[in-house]
Amino acid sequence: MDFSISISASPHQTKTPAVAIGVFTDGVLSTAADAIDRASNGAIRDVIKAEFTGRAGSTLVLRNLEGVAAPRIVLVGLGKQAEYTPRTHARAEQAFAAFCVQARLTEATSTLAAIDCPAAPVRDRARSAAAACGEATYHYDASFGKPDLNARPKLKKLTLQFANAADRVAATLGLAEGGALAHGMSLARTLGNLPGNICTPTYLGEQAKTLGKQFKSLSVKVLDRKQIEALKMGSFLSVARGSVEQPRFIVLHYKGKPVAAKRGAKAPAGPIVLVGKGITFDSGGISIKPAATMDEMKFDMCGAASVLGTLRAVAELGLPGEIIGLIPTCENMPSGSANKPGDVVTSMSGQTIEILNTDAEGRLILCDALTYAERFKPSAVIDIATLTGACVVALGKVNTGLFASDDALAEALLAAGKQSMDTAWRLPLDDAYQEQLKSNFADMANIGGQPGGAVTAACFLARFAKAYHWAHLDIAGTAWRGGGEKGSTGRPVPMLLQYLINQA
Repeated sequence: MDFSISISASPHQTKTPAVAIGVFTDGVLSTAADAIDRASNGAIRDVIKAEFTGRAGSTLVLRNLEGVAAPRIVLVGLGKQAEYTPRTHARAEQAFAAFCVQARLTEATSTLAAIDCPAAPVRDRARSAAAACGEATYHYDASFGKPDLNARPKLKKLTLQFANAADRVAATLGLAEGGALAHGMSLARTLGNLPGNICTPTYLGEQAKTLGKQFKSLSVKVLDRKQIEALKMGSFLSVARGSVEQPRFIVLHYKGKPVAAKRGAKAPAGPIVLVGKGITFDSGGISIKPAATMDEMKFDMCGAASVLGTLRAVAELGLPGEIIGLIPTCENMPSGSANKPGDVVTSMSGQTIEILNTDAEGRLILCDALTYAERFKPSAVIDIATLTGACVVALGKVNTGLFASDDALAEALLAAGKQSMDTAWRLPLDDAYQEQLKSNFADMANIGGQPGGAVTAACFLARFAKAYHWAHLDIAGTAWRGGGEKGSTGRPVPMLLQYLINQA
């Protein structure tokens, strides 16, 4: 996708297949809409009076207006001017991008990012426009025998038009960030959407190596079973032993330019580490899941996919700083060698775990990765996992569940989620919940019973993350959609990338 900036106070003279102009409710026109209305002898206001209300996210196409160079003027509803928010703007950009894809356009121009939005500067508005194009043009056909090439979106170029030349620098930066975000989300979504017989642990390792070849700033190591055994990751390996697919432990190391410390401030304490759960298929193991919707358990590696997607975006942008990605990946399958309820395994940390439910396997692979993260002396560690159905019950499909041992880290992630419109909600991590993980036969059990299931899962992970500032993102409700819209969402790549941009 090609993004560009044009500076013009005369949108009616712009030669492009389509121009998007914003219209608020009650007939209030944006600056660009007013310019085109005057050039077309009041055609815009005539249409508004007759049929277009300006409802947020609505569109209406006007063709071949007199005095206007573009063959299509797309009215995009913005809602009430007093209630115009970053989310409303994003919705408007998404509506225009969706129209361009539906109309089979190869290029278009949007004036929407030029509209003032009190809570979103130009950079954020431009980023949102690019991300909207990424969302609209994403198309999955990797596992179809004969992909319909005509179904693939044709939109290849979007130009953002501003009247003020002073907006160019911020808008250019925002477009670069939005373009990188779109590429990262596309990678994460495709990895999530691929079937489990294609997207295996070995395949994830190969995709990581491909990223390492594509970006010189990113080095990649993929550890095999023997190397994982040498690390004494007994908890991780216990999950992997039920499958014929071999486990992999993926280590990605991004090194950008050093972060410039502010005068009098200390240098950054260490790298930021992202840890992604990579269960490429989760049958539940011996504690097998119900057959209905079990196919969706190919999405149980969306945490791993989000780490790969985020690091791809970071590498494309060339952000300053050092970032580590850790991905423990395997299948969770039932077999004669699989974990059994009642088994006790020893984690890399030396702590022992009684496995009361083999379907609580994500925490068993993450805990060893969290221990491994200590060697980097990180400034912060964030794990991302489709961990619990309890989080879906608590927060639905809207907010990611956020748990953190550090208030500053939690606030930074919440702020990044709000800024990127990839929101999270902080849930408790009180020590009192740890009582539910007591075991008569090991240092801890891997489940704490039904009450507070998302919380006790986070409490389990917290036992392995005491050496650093740590946060846990439970994306079980936000990483994919089911039903007729079944597919990966690419979340929380927007939140993670925004957090890293803010830190840089």
